[in-house]
Order: sequence, then C-alpha cells, then structure tokens
Amino acid sequence: MLNKKDQRLRRARQTRVRIAKQRAVRLTVFRSNQHIYASVISEDGSRVLATASTAEKEVREQLGAAAGKGGNVAAAVIVGKRIAERAKAAGIEKVAFDRAGYAYHGRVKALAEAAREGGLQF
Repeated sequence: MLNKKDQRLRRARQTRVRIAKQRAVRLTVFRSNQHIYASVISEDGSRVLATASTAEKEVREQLGAAAGKGGNVAAAVIVGKRIAERAKAAGIEKVAFDRAGYAYHGRVKALAEAAREGGLQF
C-alpha cells in the first residue's frame, strides 16, 4: 500500500509522461514549507530554460520583513510573475503546467494564475 507522498509522486510521474507525449515545454512547481520554486523545462526534459523562487535575494527584498518568509500566497504570486517574465524573455509563450502532484489550491494556484497574468498560456 502506498503512502500519501508516494501516491502524489506516482500521479506526478503519470502527468509528466502525458506532457512528454505532447512534446510541450512544462512549467513545474516545487513547494516547501518556507519557499516555492518554479522552473520552465524544455520539451525533452534535458534543459531548464528559466527559474524563479522565493530563495532569490530580489524576491526576499520585495517580500520584506513584514510578509515573513516565502511560504505564503503573496510570495507565490511574485514568483509566478517572475517566471512568466523570464519565460517570455527566453521566447516561450505556451507551457504545460506540471503541479508535481500538489493540489491546485493555495500557493500552487496563486503561482499559476500569476504566470497566466504575466502572459504565459497553459
């Protein structure tokens, strides 16, 4: 019997297989308790084309001391906008959203919506 984490990872693998069959550039998300990370990965999965995270100095300065750490929705919105800017600078307009098995809720949803507002198409 698989535990909750293994089930999530199994679902994420199935999603990546479907995205690979489509030959689409993917926007993948990883979240920890303190940070959220976003990466745009090439069609074949061999190269990272753009990244953004709350661990970056500029993002931490933008959040300020009052907002706390990078593990909140406000931080996810900033990362979503930054990943959209960087992807567009790399010439990428359309991506497949890989939420890595996380529920489309809270920080993951905020990042995705901010990336859409920034000009990325899912």
